[in-house]
Formats: sequence, C-alpha cells, structure tokens
Amino acid sequence: MDIHIHQLIADVWPIIESIPWRWIAAGLHIFLATFAVAHAMLFKRDPRAALGWISVSLFFPFGGPLLYYMFGINRIQTQARRFAPRRLFQLEVAYERGALGDHAATVVPQLAPQLENFMRVSDRVTFRPLIAGNIVEVLENGEQAYPAMLATINAATQRVSLTTYLFESDTVGKAFVAALIAAYQRGVEVRVMVDGVGDLYSWPRMSRALRRAGVTVAYFLPPKLFPPTFFVNLRNHRKILVVDGQHGFTGGMNIGARHLLESSSNQRTVDLHFHVSGSVLAQLETIFAEDWRFVTGEDMKIENTQHAQQGTTFCRCISDGPNEDLDKISLVMMGTISAAQHEVMIITPYFLPSREMIASLQSAALRGVDVAIILPEKSNLRFVDWATRNLLWELLQHGVKVYYQPPPFAHTKLFVVDKIYAQIGSANLDPRSLRLNFELNLEVAGTECVSRLLEYSRLIRGKSKEVSLSEIDGRRLAVRIRDAACWIFMPYL
Repeated sequence: MDIHIHQLIADVWPIIESIPWRWIAAGLHIFLATFAVAHAMLFKRDPRAALGWISVSLFFPFGGPLLYYMFGINRIQTQARRFAPRRLFQLEVAYERGALGDHAATVVPQLAPQLENFMRVSDRVTFRPLIAGNIVEVLENGEQAYPAMLATINAATQRVSLTTYLFESDTVGKAFVAALIAAYQRGVEVRVMVDGVGDLYSWPRMSRALRRAGVTVAYFLPPKLFPPTFFVNLRNHRKILVVDGQHGFTGGMNIGARHLLESSSNQRTVDLHFHVSGSVLAQLETIFAEDWRFVTGEDMKIENTQHAQQGTTFCRCISDGPNEDLDKISLVMMGTISAAQHEVMIITPYFLPSREMIASLQSAALRGVDVAIILPEKSNLRFVDWATRNLLWELLQHGVKVYYQPPPFAHTKLFVVDKIYAQIGSANLDPRSLRLNFELNLEVAGTECVSRLLEYSRLIRGKSKEVSLSEIDGRRLAVRIRDAACWIFMPYL
C-alpha cells in the first residue's frame, strides 16, 4: 500500500508543480482587492478611511481584503420587520447612511418655543414621538444604580429585558446573575442580551452561568468560525433594563464592580445611570425587542401597558447604529447646539468629534453661547486622549472651554443645553461610538430633571482644571508628534 501511495505521489507531483500557483494567487488577490477597493471608493464616507483601506487592500495580499471585510464594512440591516426572515442577518453592502422615513412633526403643543426649536430636528430624524409624563431619576455610580436595579428585578412578576455590553464576573455580576435566575425560577420571562465581543472580556462568562440555569441568553453578533462571522466592529453598546413595562434603567454603566466608587479596584469608574418610569418605557422596550429579533428571530410580545402621567419630563429614545439609524444622535446633537442660546455642557469620556460637530461647537461659542466640554484627565484609552489633545486647539481658539476632570476615570456621558434640554445614555463622542456601535440616548426635556443634570455638570466643572490654548500649543515636539500620529488614525479608533 505504501508503495502505491509513493508511486501515486510521484506521478501527481510533476502535475502539481506545473500549475502556475503564483499566478493563481496573484489573480485571486487582484480579484479580492478589486472588490474591496471598489467598495471603499463607492461607499466609505471619510476619504482618509477610504484611502487607508484601499492601501491595506492593495498592498497586503489576501490579508488586506480580509481585514477590510472584518473591520471596514460598517453597515448592516437590523430592522427585521422590513425583510424576510432569511435576510435577517444579511450584510448590507451599501452606502454608510441611515434610512429615510416619514418626517411627520411630533412636537407636543405645550412645549415652550425654545424647546420646540430643539425638538424640530429630532422629530425629523428619530421617527418617534416625544412622550410627556415621565420621571427620570439620576443614579450616581454603582452604589446608587445597582441596588435600585436589583430591587426591581427581585420584584418582577412578568418580564425582565436586559441588555449590556459588559457583564463582568465579579461580585456585582454574580449578584445580577442570582437575581435574574431567581426571577426566572419564579416564572418571570427573563431575556438577557450581551454583546458578542463584550461577553469575552470576563472569565468565567456570566452569560454561561445564566444559560446553565435555563435563562434565555442571546449574543449580539458574536465572532464565529463556522459560519465565518467576523464583525469585530458593529458592537451593541446599549444599556437597557426594563422590568414589567413599569420600570426602566439606561445610561452609561455596564454591569461590574468597577462602577462602585468606594471599591478598592484600580479601575474605579465614575458614571451615571438613570431610573426611568412613564410612557417612554414603551420606546425603550421596543428598541430592546428590535435588537432581540435581529439576534434570535423571535418576536417579543410586548403588552400595551397603560402608564399614568407620572411626572413633568418629556422624553424620547434615539437609537443609533451602523444600520438604518446611522447618524441620528450626531444630527440631533448638532441641531440642538445650533439652537442653543445660553449654555452647552458636554461631559464625555472620549472626544473625537467629526468636522461637522467641531464646526457646530465653534459656531455656538462665536455666537456667545457658553460651551464647555469636560473630559477625563486620564481615560482608560490613552491613545484616544492623545488624539483628542491634537484637535483641542481648534475649539479653544474660538472660545470653547475645555476642562479635565480629575481621577478616578469619568465614564459619564451628559449633554445639557439651556437648562431645559439634555441627552443621557450610552453614546460617546467618537467615531467608534457614533459610526460603529449600536447606541441609545434618551432625550430629556423640561426643568425637573434637567436642572438636576445641570447642577451635577456645574459641580463637576467646578472641580475640573480648565485647559488653555497656550498649554496645548506649548507641548513638547515629541508629544505633539505622538498626539498627531494618534489623531491621524482617528477614523479607525
């Protein structure tokens, strides 16, 4: 038998050697690179990003086109109600733009004229109504947020819907696992959705503990080898908890002990979360249900819960992502900045705004609006801090004020305008958040909650160090080169 195998190899090997493998490999690379280059030229919106991907695709055989497929195609269809089930996960090879829809005005007549100006853009962008009669409670850090969330899960009688980016395997994560399992065991419908990449950050994975107990867990675009799925970008960064259609939580906090300010962890993180009650919860749960259908194919049955007028706050959800919702948060924020008359306060952990956002902030400051941007003195992503520093001069020279918030790392996201309007939620002001991630912000209008948010923002501003133009201009040459090098890669950060 061995003699026959050796003879077969001896007979076949000259044929194999005669095949022009180099030409076949070169032809295959040219074929793949042509498609990648054509797609980048036709559909990318940022010329720097397009040029970078074209170079990678051309000069790195096979690997370049593969990297472009994994990281460069940043748009998918998720709103499954528009498509047949077999297209639910289909990649959309098209322009990086959002969907068109009905631009029917939804501004409530009782709003003040100035607030109507703020809402006009979001009316035309979100396709969702502004809802009256809500209460938004501010929860500072995990010390306030986690006990409130756990108490609500422990009191659940019908359904619990939870989505998070990180679900860490520490004391906080284990407390949530115990509460969710207990709710499931007493007959509550429990659905938990974790991001497919975020779930890999902790070990052991809390999602597995939930699944072992019978809780339904879904993963948002997890990386897979079979079939090959490499959506390393396109992450679900939303934070949603809705219980029985009566209590909701959203904001910037993941589930983990790092958000406990009084912990001894060197990763301690300052953040805000929010307890929401009122009719806007229907929008919050609908967004969860759309994500759930995209991931599982299941249509959630959401009961039409009747909500009494619980407060004086107007609310509306803004969903944003590299799908039909692309650019919604950016457009609404820029529209609001353009309508601001007195004050714009932005607190964000990462700040790499688009050229359009920079122009909006400059224009507001030049009109005499007090524009303040509060950043962490040191974030957990130093290369983002360095890239940010390279663009601050453009804002400072036109009167925009910039502040550095002292440690611990501030993960807070707040956007407050003229004492009557705010946005809260999961979105950062950087390309990854506003172009590659699925995010959720909540518009909050009215003085009841916004006054509390403005008070918090001013307190943080008072504790922070103001950055001067001379300080930015006075950086050493080596530091400026490092910052500029990071800034060049801003479209990819």
